[in-house]
Amino acid sequence: MVTKMSDVYDDGKRILDVGCGRKKIEGSVGIDMVELPGVDIVHDLNVFPWPFKDGIFDEIYMFDSIEHLNDTTKVMEESHRLLKVGGKLYIRTCYWNHKHAFSDPTHVTYFTEVTWDFFTGKRNRHYTTALFRMEKMEYTYDYGLKMVLRSDWLLNKLSKWLCNVKTGMRVTLIKR
Repeated sequence: MVTKMSDVYDDGKRILDVGCGRKKIEGSVGIDMVELPGVDIVHDLNVFPWPFKDGIFDEIYMFDSIEHLNDTTKVMEESHRLLKVGGKLYIRTCYWNHKHAFSDPTHVTYFTEVTWDFFTGKRNRHYTTALFRMEKMEYTYDYGLKMVLRSDWLLNKLSKWLCNVKTGMRVTLIKR
């Protein structure tokens, strides 16, 4: 277990992997609620603040973890606090109407493309202090359907009427 931040990164780019589990991003500080191989810091991610100084990270990764946390607004505000201005937040999560979103009993929140509007200033800015710029948002699609249809455009159109077409979203946000 790591006791000092200097033990987990050098003077290069500082990266945080939130909810890293066993698949920590190479070169990152891994924080998770469970002590597993690769986890550098064990901390309840539903308890704020997380054990880091303000503006210390260049990048934060949340791959398949944000949907497990109780308060999306507080998670986004904490990520905003930890990032340097211009720092990037990478999120990968299930799409709200895909079976994987609801089949995992540890998922407590569901996400759509509109979710991110609350953190980019497009919607209800008075609910949060976290302000990001959307750099990129893309969908992931059901592998079988993608192999048959071979068209993201068609898959996107179908997803308006059918569940289980979009499996997830990948979002890149930049701290303003």
